[in-house]
Amino acid sequence: MRALRPLVQRPRSEPARTYRRAPRPALGGHWRDGRYVVIDLETTGLRPSRDEIISLAAIPIEHGRVQASGAWYSLARPERPPDERTIVVHGILPSDLAAAPALDDALDALLVRMAGRIPVAHAAWFEHAFLGRALPRRGVRLRGPFIDTAIIGRLWLYQRDDYLPRAISLASLARALRLPAHRPHHALGDALTTAQAFLACATHLDAVRPQTADSLARAGRRVDEIARLLPPRPVYPRADGRDAGAAERGGLENR
Repeated sequence: MRALRPLVQRPRSEPARTYRRAPRPALGGHWRDGRYVVIDLETTGLRPSRDEIISLAAIPIEHGRVQASGAWYSLARPERPPDERTIVVHGILPSDLAAAPALDDALDALLVRMAGRIPVAHAAWFEHAFLGRALPRRGVRLRGPFIDTAIIGRLWLYQRDDYLPRAISLASLARALRLPAHRPHHALGDALTTAQAFLACATHLDAVRPQTADSLARAGRRVDEIARLLPPRPVYPRADGRDAGAAERGGLENR
């Protein structure tokens, strides 16, 4: 049975109307001509059906450059406080969230920054899942496609090393690119690291074959094709009983 799409009514705020009315960004030109927004979220867990967004960050990119002056960050007050398991990862305490804006207000601020831009994220399934569930409460649906630095990073590593990693964390990709990792597991720090990784990976891929925003957004298809052609890799059990692949996929700490 197909999952039902969230019911979306009229936009419930001016930022939501701005987001819906903004022209869809062009994807066919050279990637440097695109207007992007790098998004990062911190949450109380990995399940959008149960867990909540507690911090958000957005950084614009234009003409192939990070627009640091446009960087934005906000906490968001959840209905239930984060538990110890996630506090260890992101360091956000219930006391930090007590006076934070409501999620609806934080989402409105994010929508203004996303309007008319191509979204970029690392392990974008995560941002896509949480925003896809949260934005209907503002009367809009998430518009894509996303460019995923985890995917274009894996494609770059395959071109460089003739080896396709099953997954790659943001910290590991930054190390491979010899880039600094800015405040890991802080939404603004991770957004800045993701922005720099995006520019580096897109530049490397473009040096081999000219890239568009569309080709970068569709890089997952190329990665899937490569994966199907490669021989299966052995799975080595870990001391804790999990296989190495499960460790790579991991949880919040491995994003």
